[in-house]
Amino acid sequence: MAYFDNDFSKFFKELEKNNSKDWFDANRKRYEASVKDPFKNFIDEMIGRINADDPEVRIEAKDAIMRINRDIRFSKDKTPYKTNVSAIISPAGKKDKSVPGVYLELNAKEIRFYGGAHMVEKEQLQQIRDAIASDLKGFDRLVNDPRFKKRFGEVHGEKNKRIPPEFVEVAEKQPMIANKHFYYYAVIDKKHITNDDLPDVLMEYYFAANPLKSFFRKALAS
Repeated sequence: MAYFDNDFSKFFKELEKNNSKDWFDANRKRYEASVKDPFKNFIDEMIGRINADDPEVRIEAKDAIMRINRDIRFSKDKTPYKTNVSAIISPAGKKDKSVPGVYLELNAKEIRFYGGAHMVEKEQLQQIRDAIASDLKGFDRLVNDPRFKKRFGEVHGEKNKRIPPEFVEVAEKQPMIANKHFYYYAVIDKKHITNDDLPDVLMEYYFAANPLKSFFRKALAS
C-alpha cells in the first residue's frame, strides 16, 4: 500500500514558502492527514520489517520520529518548522544518535537514507578504531562490497588531523581509521514516496548496508 499521496510533497513545498506558525496552524489538520499520521504508520511498518532482521530494535514509532519543530534557540535561522519528516530506527531510537541504525528523511524533493556510527563519543571512537585495526581485511571487504558501493558509494566522515600513535601505521593501509565519525547515505528518487514499493525499496538499502552496520554495532558493544 502507498502511505502518502501527492499532498505530502505539496504540503512541504508550500511550507518552504510560508514557514510560520500562523500558516502551520491554519494547515494543521492537513499536516496531520497528509504527513504526520501517514508517516507514523509508515515508520511502524519499517520498524516491524527491521525488527524481523534485527530483534534488538524493539522501539515504537514515537521513539523514532523526530519533531517537526526546529530548535531555534541558537540558530540564526528562526523559521519554526523543518521542511521534512525524519526518524531514527535503531535499538535506542532518537534518544541516542550514536547507536548504529537507520535515519530516514522524506521531503518534497527526495528521500534520504543514512546509516553508520555518527555522533560517537571519544571512548566509542576508540572502540571503532580498535575494531578496524584488528580486522583490516574484513573492514575493507565491507566498505568495498558491491551491494554497498552501488547504493551508498563510500563511507564519509570528517578526519582528525592527528590520531593516537597506535593507529598511525594502520592509517597508511586504511585512512578511514582517522575519521571522527563514520556515515554513509543515499539520495532516493521522490517518486517512491507515493508508490506502493517505498518500504521494499528502503529495505534494499537496509540490507545493502546491514553488514557494515553490524560491524559498527559489534565494535561499540565490545
